[in-house]
Amino acid sequence: MSKFISLQRAIEMTTLYRKQQEEVLKEQFRNKDILVRSETFEKSQIEALLAKKGCEKLRVYYGMDDELKIHAILIPADINGKDILPDLQQDVDSAPDQGIVDDGTRCPPLCPPPSELNP
Repeated sequence: MSKFISLQRAIEMTTLYRKQQEEVLKEQFRNKDILVRSETFEKSQIEALLAKKGCEKLRVYYGMDDELKIHAILIPADINGKDILPDLQQDVDSAPDQGIVDDGTRCPPLCPPPSELNP
């Protein structure tokens, strides 16, 4: 179950991730910004997901684009943890129904202003 953590714990975790993120990759994938440090999403997109009928949770999946860069994919989930997804056929035939969010602002290359979590 998710929980709130202290700022100090978040600093420790993000610091360790920054120090180790390239080390967990094979040599040929290093220094290509494959692993993201953060992604920023618009409030309106998050609100649209949370407003989906039955939404009680927000789930983050991780996907990879054609350049092998990791992206967060956000979806709503119900009280039982079941994904709330758009109809696949309808989704293919028309514009997305605002049920899945991707393309957050990735850091790197576009990092937020410095903070304790992003020195």
